[in-house]
Amino acid sequence: AGKNCVGIASDRRYGQYQTTIATDAQKIWKIHDKLYIGLSGLATDVQTFIEKLKFRITLYQLREERDIKPSCFAQLVSTMLYEKRFGPYFVEPVIAGLEGPNNEPYLCAMDLLGCTSTAKGFV
Repeated sequence: AGKNCVGIASDRRYGQYQTTIATDAQKIWKIHDKLYIGLSGLATDVQTFIEKLKFRITLYQLREERDIKPSCFAQLVSTMLYEKRFGPYFVEPVIAGLEGPNNEPYLCAMDLLGCTSTAKGFV
């Protein structure tokens, strides 16, 4: 993170053990112009989780008539992960976004139970 900017990056490898199956797997999704989420973990859980997340974001935008703030989005992701704590999604999200009118950087990482870890400069 820098002044009024954030960056998020990942590899594009999809593999099983030490075998590479594909090199074009999507691991970063754009939520809106100022918010991105990166998901690593079990590929089927990543697919399921991102689809449920897109549904929740669409509902939020319809209800609130605005884009979700990164801190609010992080709480939503954390809650969704914690709901499944007894049979968790094997995903570890990283959230990067710009918050507020001043475009303050927001970085957050989570474990598979939704425990958040926010940082000012690097996650």
